[in-house]
Amino acid sequence: MNTWFLENLFNIMSRKIDISHKTILFTTIFILALWLLYLIRDLLIIIFVGIILMSALTPMVSLFVRFKIPKSLGIAITYIIIIAIVVGVLISILPPLIEQSSKLLVTLPPLTAQFFNITNIDRSVFQSELTNFSRNIFSITITVFDNFLTIIFTLVLTFYLLLERDNLENRISALFVGREERIRNLIVHIQDKLGAWLRGQLLLSLIIGVLTYVGLTILNIPYALPLALIAGVLEIIPVIGPIISAVPAILIALTISPILSLGVAAMFFVIQQMENNLIVPQVMKRAVGLDPLIVILAIAIGSRLLGFSGALLAVPFAVVLQIIAAELIEEKNNA
Repeated sequence: MNTWFLENLFNIMSRKIDISHKTILFTTIFILALWLLYLIRDLLIIIFVGIILMSALTPMVSLFVRFKIPKSLGIAITYIIIIAIVVGVLISILPPLIEQSSKLLVTLPPLTAQFFNITNIDRSVFQSELTNFSRNIFSITITVFDNFLTIIFTLVLTFYLLLERDNLENRISALFVGREERIRNLIVHIQDKLGAWLRGQLLLSLIIGVLTYVGLTILNIPYALPLALIAGVLEIIPVIGPIISAVPAILIALTISPILSLGVAAMFFVIQQMENNLIVPQVMKRAVGLDPLIVILAIAIGSRLLGFSGALLAVPFAVVLQIIAAELIEEKNNA
């Protein structure tokens, strides 16, 4: 038995494994391509964001084109309208937001001290974090400036994507000989869903922010405006975002009264139920629905790979993958 095993082992080891030059070349190119994609991952994120913005703004630009307005001018008008709306909103909410946020920062140490007295948590950990934050003020300023430049670059990229949208669709579909029309329809379908997702998500964030502000004001919770703003912004991250946004409001209410903190928790729960059963089905009915488990897994994977930006873009990326997978399955069934 041992002799038979040794003979077979010797025969296996003595065989030659032939690897063609094409296989080696393909493997090398594939590894280099993955490495290159990893190096330019930040640029790929910006391009993906630009595609989402292009998809969301296309209906408005197309409306101007229907009225015989040049496309470049229509894009510029669209930008001006959006910037005017954003500036108007900022002008209306910025003074109270700055006032309440400043008060929150001033009263934060007493609030946290009171909270730590209630929960018996070592406050030295929090104090050390505040010290580290003050030391890194310069690096934070650089990061903010860098993000500002990234936003400008993304807007410029979106402008040219809107301008060359039809040409890009034709060039991409031309790569698939014999299937040009199917690929073009697939690209349009993806753009429609991405645009619907972004527009619906912005509207959803606005609704949740307003409901949170009204609820916190009724409960007489201080700093209602910045807390509502946090809730609206974190609404972009489904499932996890609303839970995180509820934490600071509940903690602030806890420093006032345990019963009040329960009331705030109940308010966020009611808003979450309204969102899941009423608001989301109405606002996001045109967007592609994803299973909650897929959403959670996508966010977890995206945050692990690319941090906060990965968590933010996980859902639209999953939407794209779902559309492509559905197209491939349909094509296979029709074959």
